Amino acid sequence: MAAMVQIRDARKVYAGGFEALKGVTLDIEEGEILALLGPNGAGKTTLISCICGISQPTSGSITVGGHDVVTEYRGARSLVGLVPQEVNLEPFEKVWNTVRFTRGVFGRPRDDAHLEDILRRLSLWEKRDAKINELSGGMKRRVLIAKALSHDPSVLFLDEPTAGVDVELRRDMWRIVEDLKASGVTIILTTHYIEEAEAIADRVGVISGGRLLLVEEKAALMTRMGRKELRIDLQEPIGAVPERLSEFDLTLEDEGHTLVYSYDTSAERTGIARLMTEMSEAGLVLRDVRTSQNSLEDIFVGLVHEGDAA
Repeated sequence: MAAMVQIRDARKVYAGGFEALKGVTLDIEEGEILALLGPNGAGKTTLISCICGISQPTSGSITVGGHDVVTEYRGARSLVGLVPQEVNLEPFEKVWNTVRFTRGVFGRPRDDAHLEDILRRLSLWEKRDAKINELSGGMKRRVLIAKALSHDPSVLFLDEPTAGVDVELRRDMWRIVEDLKASGVTIILTTHYIEEAEAIADRVGVISGGRLLLVEEKAALMTRMGRKELRIDLQEPIGAVPERLSEFDLTLEDEGHTLVYSYDTSAERTGIARLMTEMSEAGLVLRDVRTSQNSLEDIFVGLVHEGDAA
């Protein structure tokens, strides 16, 4: 069965020669949540714009639900809901009319009960008769989400949807995302809040400089690339790592009070047991031991640096 979104060698070159996308190839399966991470200017928004038909790829192909986004624009676009970064709403229109109009634009039959449900889930129902210019920034963001959901999209793009919004909206947002995923909606999320991607995504993609550096299941990515640190607090500080411990990947911190041992979680042996033995032989007395594992943010930063160096 074909993926819900298929991207093959997509390139986008703007006037002046700037290449925003450099041969992106990606399959996004039905019902999955893909978090697309990357620094500003990485190509995230350009890629979303090409998939949604806002911009056309210079070369390559993109399909949504089997519809080519260029030659079958209407079919592809009807399947897509988009929550953009920018709040671009008619300021003097009422919330209810704004959302109902969007559903009509996509040719969906009138369904006030469905729209009411969306507004209630987004805490907008009490504001349905308010004009857009009477709303706070957070409420305007909720209206954008309601518009994107109004025509029952099969694919939902969230382009930095919670940037600069309140904690309550963020919480509501992720609850709705979980409900949509359960109903089979495919969700593509771009975000700077890496902890959110870590919490809800099925797969993580890292894009930098217009290139897709990696796409992998989140858990597998962290297992494959994650490293753990063993932090060993010493009873007495030392001035340098003892010579007999030089074979271990050790650094000295906290003015000599803490030894930090880095090791690969996927390795057959961690070397911890031998390290402890050698430390005892070296006369070091432990006060406390604790471990920590690389976060998705650590991995992301490392990948982007590697991509910039390539």
